[in-house]
Amino acid sequence: LSLSVSLCNIIGSGIFVSPKGVMENASSVGLALIVWIVTGIITAIGALCYAELGVTIPKSGGDYAYVKDIFGGLAGFLRLWIAVLVIYPTNQAVIALTFSNYVLQPLFPTCFPPENGLRLLAGVCLLLLTWVNCSSVRWATRVQDIFTAGKLLALALIIIMGIVQICKGEYYWLEPANAFEPFQEYDVGLIALAFLQGSFAYGGWNFLNYVTEELVDPYVNLPRAIFISIPLVTFVYVFANIAYVTAMSPQELLASNAVAVTFGEKLLGVMSWIMPISVALSTFGGVNGSLFTSSRLFFAGAREGHLPSLLAMIHVKRCTPIPALLFTCLSTLLMLCTSDMYTLINYVGFINYLFYGVTVAGQIVLRIKQPDMHRPIRISLAWPVIYLLFWAFLLIFSLYSEPVVCGLGMAIMLTGVPVYFLGVYWDNKPACFNTFVGTAVLF
Repeated sequence: LSLSVSLCNIIGSGIFVSPKGVMENASSVGLALIVWIVTGIITAIGALCYAELGVTIPKSGGDYAYVKDIFGGLAGFLRLWIAVLVIYPTNQAVIALTFSNYVLQPLFPTCFPPENGLRLLAGVCLLLLTWVNCSSVRWATRVQDIFTAGKLLALALIIIMGIVQICKGEYYWLEPANAFEPFQEYDVGLIALAFLQGSFAYGGWNFLNYVTEELVDPYVNLPRAIFISIPLVTFVYVFANIAYVTAMSPQELLASNAVAVTFGEKLLGVMSWIMPISVALSTFGGVNGSLFTSSRLFFAGAREGHLPSLLAMIHVKRCTPIPALLFTCLSTLLMLCTSDMYTLINYVGFINYLFYGVTVAGQIVLRIKQPDMHRPIRISLAWPVIYLLFWAFLLIFSLYSEPVVCGLGMAIMLTGVPVYFLGVYWDNKPACFNTFVGTAVLF
């Protein structure tokens, strides 16, 4: 079960949107494929570090729980704050925009769909799935089960067609002389952004750490899920991208906002309608899955007193976290003020990597502070050091390439500092303040 959960959470809409962003910033087919492979390796190293933390600090809540326990309440609160305000809403906005792109692109074969249309359809998708999740847990899980098949069908089709193309001799862009022929000058800052775009597709690799308390035999199942799922996902992603370039030149890939649709139109002929429908089903299920799981983080934060108790409340009869779902939906709708998915991915990728690095650094700090602590899984410290070196490269050059986008993410994170001291750290609040909060929760 843990393996299937891990696979379903990693393989999402990212593989249908990130190839364009990776290719655009990598500047050549060969380097783009290297980015996909290296991102998979770095993800596996990060997952190993998280596996040790997950069984050493066996709490649900993932990196929020680890950062809070190792670095204190403020660091934990900032992780939660940025997840609530940026990470979950932006992820959901990107997936919803991918859904609307794949639904509308076949209707606009000679041009890009209108931006207002993309945002409107993405908003309708979010509102519909929020209603489903508020209405019934059973409905939400059924939607997830049904629509998971969409992404598996789309990826299987893409990889099989790619193998057929290679057997036909259609591998011009895979030959070394052509693969590393740049269509623009290589730039280290852009390469860092390529890694951010690729990492979005691998998002969800740490999901099992959010439900560690619910796993059966986590000491065995957590590392097993990592060792099987991440290499498998890396294999699928690399071969999907190989398949794309057997049918499209880099210029054709970059000219498409729905890569899998263009791929299907070139190779599937009259059956090309299968691709947009499969990807739309996949992304629809992706939005549902993100809405469904985000409430776990809200619950963990409210349990620690870091979020208003209102966000951890569930409906008495339906047993659904309606306040948390409505808050997530509203904040995601605000993210739809832009339909530029690649800017949103850079924005959320930078913030995600910032806290991944802080969490992995916490593993080293914990080893130094509490060397004798019981660790059912113990990995070499070389792994977190390798991860942090890559992390430093990524953050420094991403900030250099996209100072406004990445700086905005950091600024939003820092707004959590006064909120923490006023709302959490300050114990002796005036009676009127507590009365106001209590009244708001009851309302």
